[in-house]
Amino acid sequence: MKIERYQIEEHNSKLAQSHQRKFEFLTQDIQGTEDIVQKLMKFQIAIPSWALGTGGTRFGRFSGGGEPRSLEEKMGDIGLLHQLNQSSGAISLHIPWDIPQNIQDIKALAAQYGLRFDAMNSNTFQDQPGQEQSYKFGSMQHVDKAVRKQAVDHNIEVIKQGVALGSDSLTVWLADGSSFPGQLNFRRAFENTLESLQEIYAALPEDWKVFVEYKAFEPNFYSTTVGDWGQSLLYANKLGPKAYTLVDLGHHLPNANIEQIVSLLLMEGKLGGFHFNDSKYGDDDLTAGSVKPYQLFLIFNELVAGMDAKGMDHASGLGWMIDASHNVKDPLEDLLQSVEAIMMAYAQALLVDKQGLEEARLQNDVVRCQEILQNAFRTDVRPLVAEARLRANAALNPVGLFRELQVREKLIGERGYKTVATGL
Repeated sequence: MKIERYQIEEHNSKLAQSHQRKFEFLTQDIQGTEDIVQKLMKFQIAIPSWALGTGGTRFGRFSGGGEPRSLEEKMGDIGLLHQLNQSSGAISLHIPWDIPQNIQDIKALAAQYGLRFDAMNSNTFQDQPGQEQSYKFGSMQHVDKAVRKQAVDHNIEVIKQGVALGSDSLTVWLADGSSFPGQLNFRRAFENTLESLQEIYAALPEDWKVFVEYKAFEPNFYSTTVGDWGQSLLYANKLGPKAYTLVDLGHHLPNANIEQIVSLLLMEGKLGGFHFNDSKYGDDDLTAGSVKPYQLFLIFNELVAGMDAKGMDHASGLGWMIDASHNVKDPLEDLLQSVEAIMMAYAQALLVDKQGLEEARLQNDVVRCQEILQNAFRTDVRPLVAEARLRANAALNPVGLFRELQVREKLIGERGYKTVATGL
């Protein structure tokens, strides 16, 4: 389905007076409001093709109905999101879950929805029907060269798909590792993985990047071959200037200082992309900002500071994507909430008194440092984010309009109640 322009305008007209009052009140105490709104309007967060269906755990998955049955329907759902918030203008494809059957038709459909193709994502963490070699004991780390070659060939094919679509980056996440002590020769696994990544790197077009994603655990629980940011950075440095580390917020052990990690990666020029979600215990893949909003703000504070120090454009300098699993929520509502939380954290980071913070640091004034950060975090920036949406012809209250228009009910009417999203 498509949301008509007049429906957004009618929705906004009902909220305009209240919004204007809140926006004017907020801007009385904020300098540089116009610059912040412009940066918010420019900032886009990619939606992965696998996030449009109901998520699940290893214990089960409970579909919510009206799930997209094809890549075209997934793109339609992202088009809906983008209409509602004008901040979701990119799609990240997972291959082989979402192989385009007709490249030109898919590109035309993306243009129709105002979408671009973000990073391509390969899959060597599960066996596909008819696959000759199994990844049960790893892919790029595997002791069998034939298995490693299969994994490399798949990634090269994903690059070719991405080139045809106009993407410019590849994300590699490996489930490789071991579940029991003694199962794996750590050094050999690293060397095999590096050799495989080098073959993929050699196939990258000149203007492409490869993002090496890391994860502390799961599905292997004793060791992971790319288990933390240090191992990812080691691979990226060995591969070359087109290789970067990708940070997924859920891919850390509890209480890891992610803001320090991104600060150092930016300093080294090796932070390439970001996957947003939230967690309580591990890789929970919860709605961004739902559990640890202050941490999300602190991360963005380091991102903004680090990118400014490098002269990087906030919108295009890094790859921004949501990677969440909507086990009990409507996937589209969950994604709207995540985008809102990300935009709020970004806006709060833009409010930080950077000069004052640096002065307080040089004076070792710990209390003032905390006050400066928490003053920005405690500022209700929702009117700023809403104003950016309003100027971009999006909805002042995306979730509210989604429900007002009964979008999910209409999708169920079009697709059926028992549809299951491809790839999940």
